[in-house]
Amino acid sequence: MSPISRGFFGRRQPVEDTSRVPPGQYVTRDFPVLSAGPTPHTALGEWSFTISGQVDEPVSWTWEEFLALPSETPTVDIHCVTKWTKFDTTWKGVSVDTLLSAVNTEAPYLTAWSDGGYTTNLALDDVTDGKAWVAYEFGGAPLESEHGGPARLLVPHLYFWKSAKWVRGLTLTPDDEPGFWETYGYHNHGDPWLEQRYQGD
Repeated sequence: MSPISRGFFGRRQPVEDTSRVPPGQYVTRDFPVLSAGPTPHTALGEWSFTISGQVDEPVSWTWEEFLALPSETPTVDIHCVTKWTKFDTTWKGVSVDTLLSAVNTEAPYLTAWSDGGYTTNLALDDVTDGKAWVAYEFGGAPLESEHGGPARLLVPHLYFWKSAKWVRGLTLTPDDEPGFWETYGYHNHGDPWLEQRYQGD
C-alpha cells in the first residue's frame, strides 16, 4: 500500500470566516473518500467494539449494545492532511469518555485499530474531555462504508487520518506506538493548526 497523494484537490469553497481554516487548508463542500486499502464490509451481527491493553479487564460491546450506550451529536469542522477542510459536519456516536469509563487504566496512550488492519496512535489527552467519539451516523443517516461505517473514530481537532475508519477497538498502551500512516512518515500528533502533516513539521 502506498501513502495517499499530497496532490489531492477537491472543489474549493469561498470562505467568509478564515479564522476557522487551519494554515495551508482550503474549504470544500465535498467529503472526499481517501483510504489506505479496500473498504471492509463487516456484518453488524459480527461487529463488536473492544477496549483492551493496559486495562484492569477488557470490555467489549456488540453492535446492539453499542447503540444502546449514551450518544452525542457533535457538529465539528474536519481537516484532512491532503489539505481540505469541511465545515459543520454533524455526527452521532458515543463519546470516548463514555467508553473509557468502563475500564480502569493508567495508560497515557492508545492505539485505535480497525477492520482491514489500519491503526493509528493517540495520546489519551487527545481523546478525552469531550474531544473524541466513535461515530456511527453522519448527517442524520447511518455512516456509509466509504466514510468508515458502520463506525469510525472522530477526533476533529487533529488531521483526519487520526479519525480511524472502520474502527473496532482501542488498545491502551504505556508507550506511544506509531500506527499505519505514522510509520510511513506522517506526523506522530497531527495538529492541523501547527501544520503537523509529516515528520519534522
